[in-house]
Amino acid sequence: MDAVEKGGGDEPVRVQVPGQASAQLISASGGEAADGKGQWSWALFEWARNPYVILITIYIFSPYFSSTVVGDPVRGQAIWGNINGIAGFFIACLGPVLGAIADTGGKRKPWIVFFIAIMVPAIYALWWAMPGEAGLSILAIAALIVLIAVAFEFSAVFHNSMLPAVAPHERIGFLSGLGLALGNAGALIILCFMLWAFMLPGNVDWGFVPAEPLFGIDASAHENSRISGPIVAVWLLFFSLPLLLWTPDVKGTNVPMRKAISRGIGNVIGTVRKLRHYKNIAIYLAARMFYNDGKTAVLVFGGVYAVGIFGWGPLTLTIYGIVLSVFAVAGGFFGGWLDDTFGSKRAILVSIGGTCVGLILAISITPNELFFFPYDAAAAGPIWDLPFFATLPELMYLIVVIIVAICITAAYANSRTMLARIAPVTKMSEFFGIYALSGTATAFLGPLLVGVVTLMFQSQRIGFASILILLGLGLAGMLFVKEERAEAVD
Repeated sequence: MDAVEKGGGDEPVRVQVPGQASAQLISASGGEAADGKGQWSWALFEWARNPYVILITIYIFSPYFSSTVVGDPVRGQAIWGNINGIAGFFIACLGPVLGAIADTGGKRKPWIVFFIAIMVPAIYALWWAMPGEAGLSILAIAALIVLIAVAFEFSAVFHNSMLPAVAPHERIGFLSGLGLALGNAGALIILCFMLWAFMLPGNVDWGFVPAEPLFGIDASAHENSRISGPIVAVWLLFFSLPLLLWTPDVKGTNVPMRKAISRGIGNVIGTVRKLRHYKNIAIYLAARMFYNDGKTAVLVFGGVYAVGIFGWGPLTLTIYGIVLSVFAVAGGFFGGWLDDTFGSKRAILVSIGGTCVGLILAISITPNELFFFPYDAAAAGPIWDLPFFATLPELMYLIVVIIVAICITAAYANSRTMLARIAPVTKMSEFFGIYALSGTATAFLGPLLVGVVTLMFQSQRIGFASILILLGLGLAGMLFVKEERAEAVD
């Protein structure tokens, strides 16, 4: 049942009672909004997709691939960087085209189904990524990762473009935040399950942990790492169904695809050209482009670097992922506090500056060095009997990277708020479109930089440290940004 309130005139405006459907609820795009089930199903798609990022690209599969499948941590980090660089190049080139189709081409669900159909079997196939190319070759794995990464980003284009048609105006922010929260929660649940079911068994004698890995998983054959592929694939397939079944699609148009692409790209070019009238915003978007690439690279290579330097196994990596995921949530609150207390520009300077300091501290720690000072690990011995983070350098690295995770999450939050503070009110949607475009325009830069520098110097440490170049450029650019709202120019 809907409550009825008086609008600005004599016409009653229907307001949805939470959890109930309303046939006359107006969406943010002006059409009929989805009911409560349709809205939640839209948000649940993030729950379906996000575990791929956490398990495959950051914490479980990527370190396993670089250190074990490739067999050489330095070469592995270089290859992983090149793989992500190639994927980022395709995303940067094709993203505006797909965005144009999403904006003007009508129905979104068929595209989402198409990309899911690519991702699910490709992610599942990572089960056959074995050392010594006993299963898939390194080239085949690289091709799969590129394919998955591109399909993943493009599925987000069409999923995001559904939001204004699904949510009422007053719930669009809530629904967007709900999707992000569900995505992180889903990944955290899978990490905790993998820790209990596959990583801890056989390593600890705790009553609540199975004596052996479940489902006959053989840790000696690296199946506890390889299983991340099938788990993510099945999770994605199953939890995508609510979106496909219960979230209404936008109505199709009669615009031919070629015309939709041409019109959409023309709009993008026209909007970008207008940036010459908005110098302050243009400087901000350029600065964000660099530091955003740097932040992403830190996330992608943090686990890869740690495996090569400390020799961490799947158990330690899984706990590492759980701990950082929890503290990343705290980073959102920290970013909000920074923003409200000091303003968006200063908040970004603090969060990106903190990321730079954290990255320097991270590369200053090795098994035999602590903040660049020699450390006698053999004489010091383990700090406890637990089979993870057993030495002081490992524990200090974890603490440093927790700080980095908090700063990175804060920077993501502060960046959106900064644009909202400086963009013209009447052109807010237009500038957030450029904001999204700038986030992918150089997506290849960070991974490619790490890959090339790692290979050039034959050093994981120097390769990981090269991210400071991107963070530094972004930080320097922010010094020239003024936190003042621009006037709209027609």
